[in-house]
Formats: sequence, C-alpha cells, structure tokens
Amino acid sequence: MAMMTSLFVPDNPKSGDVLKYFDETWTDGYLPLLIDVLYLSRNRANDRAIIRLMERKTGQRHGGNINAWLEWMWNREQRILPFQGEWMARVHKGTDPKFERYFTGRTRQSLIRLDEVRWGGVVQDGIPPLRQPEMIGPKEADYLGNNDIVFGISINGDHRAYPKRILAWHEMFVDEVGGVSLAGVYCTLCGTVIAYDTEFEGTNYDLGTSGFLYRSNKLMYDRATQSLWNTIEGKPVIGPLIDAGIELTSRAVVTTTWGEWKKRHPDTRVLSLNTGHQRNYDEGVAYQDYFATDELMFTVPKLDGRLKNKDEVLIVRAEGYQNDPLAISARYLFRHQVYQDKIGATDFVVITDKSGGNRVYTANGHTFDKLIKSKLMDAAGALWDISEEQLVSPAGEVLGRLPYHRIFWFAWFNTYRNTRLVK
Repeated sequence: MAMMTSLFVPDNPKSGDVLKYFDETWTDGYLPLLIDVLYLSRNRANDRAIIRLMERKTGQRHGGNINAWLEWMWNREQRILPFQGEWMARVHKGTDPKFERYFTGRTRQSLIRLDEVRWGGVVQDGIPPLRQPEMIGPKEADYLGNNDIVFGISINGDHRAYPKRILAWHEMFVDEVGGVSLAGVYCTLCGTVIAYDTEFEGTNYDLGTSGFLYRSNKLMYDRATQSLWNTIEGKPVIGPLIDAGIELTSRAVVTTTWGEWKKRHPDTRVLSLNTGHQRNYDEGVAYQDYFATDELMFTVPKLDGRLKNKDEVLIVRAEGYQNDPLAISARYLFRHQVYQDKIGATDFVVITDKSGGNRVYTANGHTFDKLIKSKLMDAAGALWDISEEQLVSPAGEVLGRLPYHRIFWFAWFNTYRNTRLVK
C-alpha cells in the first residue's frame, strides 16, 4: 500500500512501476483507490496515465470526469480490496489525524459501501456543532423575522425553535429538551433536520460531525469509538458498533416559520445569536448558492425525475417504515391540509398549517375530513383538539404523535429506491 501512495507525489519515478503493477494485476477493486488519487492529488502527469489505464480496463470513456466514474462504479457490484479501510485511513489522516481511526481495521466493519464514503472538505467537527447552546425567549429574539424558517421541537411541554439561519452554519446541536438528551442533525446538503435521543439502552452517545459524506448525506461519529453513523437511519454503519443493534429513537421536527411557531407557543425558547462562533447569521446566507439551484454539490448513485432533486418530501417514521418507505411531497401536503395514509400496520393523519408546517399523528382507524379553525374534524363531525404531542377527541380519546421530518427528494430516493411517492 505504501507503494501506491507514491501516485500522490509529483515526478515520483516509482509511479510508473505502480501503474504497471495495477495493469498486470488488474481488479475493479483498484478503481476506488485510483479515483481517490485523481480526486486528491495534484500530479497531472500521473492523472493522465491513470485515466488511460482505467478506460482501457473498464471500457468506459469518462476521462477526468470524477463524478461520472463514481456514478458508474456505484451502480456496479462493489469490488473491495482487503486493505480498503487502511488505504482510506492513510489517504485522509494527513487532513485530520482523527480520520485515521474511522477506517483503520474497519474494511469488514461496514454496513455501507466504503467506496461511497466521500470526504466533505472539512476536518472532524470543522462545521462546529452547538453543544448545550444558549436559548432565549421570543421577545429577546429580535433578530428573527416572522417569515424566517425555524425547526420546531416539542417534548414534554418544552417547546424549542432552532432557526435555519443559525443551524445551517453548524449542522448539529446537542441539547436537552423536555428532560431528554437530544441531537438535532441538520444535513444541509440533503435538506433535513432529524432529532434523535442520544441515549440508547442506558448509554449516551456523544455525537459529532465526521467530515465525511455518504450519498451526499453527512455521517456522524461518536467520540467513544469513532464509529461513523448514518444520519437518516440514526445508527452506526462503520466501526465496532455496527453489530450492537443500535438505532436511536427519532423525534418529530416541524419545519415552519418563526411567526407561526411563536404564535402557537408563546413560551417557546429559541437559539440565541450568542453561539460562541463568528458567522453571518442573516436569513438565507449559509449555503445560499447551493439552495438557489437544483444542482448537487456531491454526486450520488442515481437520480429520479419524478420530483426535482431538492423538492422537499415528508418522511413519516412509523414502525416498520424501512420496509414500507413512503415520501409525501411537501407541495402536495400544502394543497391538502389533511392527508391520511398507512405505513405497515400504522395508519396516520398529516395536518399541514398555513405556513406549510406538518404534524403527524396516529389515526387508529379514524377518518378525518378537514380543519375547522384550530380543530380537526372527523368523519362523524366531531372536532378534535390539536396539540404538538397529541390529538384529543371530545370524548377524551387520545391519538399520539409520530416521528417525522422533511428531506430533499434526491437524498431520500438514494436511501430507499423502492420508496412509494405521493405527489
């Protein structure tokens, strides 16, 4: 492997010998290594020789288009070398020594394709999470406009608002909400905030931002084992924890406006601008260029044209949702304030307010017709009270809330290609 890293060194006389060895012993397992060299090196003479070799061995003609090579490779069966993890550790430790532990000895400790794990351009926690951030009351939050986007979380009567304009610079917060230790993970590239309980079976996992991506979705890490975690699944996918049966509990997240959220929850707490970091927290500044187009910053294996890449869909995380995945267009829900469906054995109702904020509850066999002011009418004409945590009928029947979140369509499709789509 040390011989192979010579490909990164300009004018290294050993480079020709390495490429000759690759030529004579070719396996498609060399592709991830060579693509890494093309992506990270500045040895243009070697690059041309590598491209010629790859094209000759694969029959493809992608030239120096790294994204095209990645897409082609990712849509074929994975061919992985026994030292793939060690290669990745050696290649990336120069950027951040902490990266070495992510991959060393973990070639076989992975639930995802290692060749799909891409460096996102930052060091570990280079996008700094907000840990136990300062919260203020709504009257103090004069920096927020009524139309600013916030992510609302309510647990045990504790209402919190995390403005997009702040969270986009930090991509994660670790906080205690309603007595629950929570990690809110914001993947700006895939447009989702998912809130997870950080405690699982008595162990609290101290999570952070790894600096790496999987299908344009940030990978988290835990400080104790440096395992890498899938953001959408809330579980470790590379490292010693993959067989521990860990899957963090997710919580409901409302994407809404500050004006709508504080009207519903005048006692809410909201992030202060005093984050301990110097950033331009004006609305729409962070990732402005990325959000302005439908183009991706990092390529993914496949796109689906039923919706635009960055159209938002609602994901309901009812029990068994992985086996019966469902995505509901946010635009569709805005036009249909009351929507009912079923995932596995769970029937549910989605209520959408005038800000576009969604709330999801179990339906338990009930059919709901429409919203009447601030109440939900069922098929029998009964008006149910709506709160963040439940629906309550006039007779006192209670229907609980389900976990859910919004996400860009391309990201959800690349997690569950068999997903059902309502649009």
